[in-house]
Amino acid sequence: MLSVDFVTQLRNLLPSDRLLTDPVDCYAYAYDNSRKIFPPAAVAFPVTAMEVQSIVTLCNDHGIPLTPRGRGTGTSGGSLPERGGVALSLERMLRIVSVDPANRVIVTEPGVLNQSIQDAAKPHGFFWPPDPSSAAYSSIGGNLATSAGGPHAVKYGTTRDHVLGLRAVTGAGKFIKTGCYTTKGVVGYDLTRLLIGSEGTLAVITEATLKLTPLPQARSGITAHYRDVSSCASAIVKVMALPETPSALEFLDAGALGLIRGRFPDMVPHGTCAMLMIEVDGPSRSITESSASILDACRNSGLISAEEVMDAATLWLARKTLSPLLRDIAPKKINEDVVVPVSALPEFLDGLARLTGEHRIANVNFGHAGNGNIHVNLLVNPDVGNEMNRAEKCLNEMFDLVISLNGTLSGEHGVGSEKRAYVGKEIDSTTLALMKDIKRVFDPRNILNPGKLFPADPPIE
Repeated sequence: MLSVDFVTQLRNLLPSDRLLTDPVDCYAYAYDNSRKIFPPAAVAFPVTAMEVQSIVTLCNDHGIPLTPRGRGTGTSGGSLPERGGVALSLERMLRIVSVDPANRVIVTEPGVLNQSIQDAAKPHGFFWPPDPSSAAYSSIGGNLATSAGGPHAVKYGTTRDHVLGLRAVTGAGKFIKTGCYTTKGVVGYDLTRLLIGSEGTLAVITEATLKLTPLPQARSGITAHYRDVSSCASAIVKVMALPETPSALEFLDAGALGLIRGRFPDMVPHGTCAMLMIEVDGPSRSITESSASILDACRNSGLISAEEVMDAATLWLARKTLSPLLRDIAPKKINEDVVVPVSALPEFLDGLARLTGEHRIANVNFGHAGNGNIHVNLLVNPDVGNEMNRAEKCLNEMFDLVISLNGTLSGEHGVGSEKRAYVGKEIDSTTLALMKDIKRVFDPRNILNPGKLFPADPPIE
């Protein structure tokens, strides 16, 4: 509950059409794609960095929780206002400040959509490589918050690899500028990479200088169909050992393929239990050679068929429809984006099959196999017996398996609230304590997205 005095001061900072306090209006900002509900007491819509600073300063003065938010497409609960307070929606900070093709740079505000950046860069012969499946409706601020990736991260890297600098407001209400405008720069600590992936717990990003990449001259697609997951996983390891890295390498298991068959009946050959969707890009003269090398690496005793696909648009459409189709199997999905070293994929997928079998949990897997980044979906019905308990035990043991294989609990979705209880499996207590110290420096009163990232994170006085 916000005090009358605080709300009055907040109203003085913004016009009435950019502040919500009615619970009915605020409800639209109570959830993200994790499907959990935590209503804020107010929603503020700044349009300038000065307004962001004023709101942060006011919340800091009063000790009011402030949860930065993009378009709410995240799956890990990172933008949920769990402790109430104010939701700081950056969706109206929509300026592309400048497009500078000579220096391969775009400067943008956080509310601009990923797709809008692509549209602005394309006429100049460039693109911004991070391409999450939500690119058409996720904001740059949200991409920065989780260091989003996508299919093309296997060749081009994630968001952290494509940002030169940031402007932001710390939890204490101070403006900071990180990084630089050039691709080389080693003056001071790398605060840019620290803020990217921090999920709004350290500072509110108000502007980003993004590094652009030339559009490839040509692209080609390859599909490979396998009789079993083991053969498919072995092929992934061989493909990723080639000198030329594919621009995308997606894996789909039998459960994922079953969903695709229901929507696109003629797309997947009979008998396919695992599939690779591979993309190659680069100079036109090298595409044929690269595709031939990848096709050769795909061949093993479990291969049913492999072929080039010159127009892969339908394949990518099928891949992007998978997440919503999962609810055809069960009403609830536990969606994880774990990563293991590529060489460990066969062992991970075999171990995952064993765990889901032991705990009797329906399971569909797909994802960015070229990075070892698998989207594991445990599909459950909370109303059926002890299914949720079995799923939680399965999840816990799966995380243990990931760590034992030298992997990580999240590749692109972030920690948010969904994974925070498991963070101690990956990060030791000394390192966690140092991270909390950093949080205190940026946000001494713990107002920014409090409770996220860290297990058992109490309020900081």
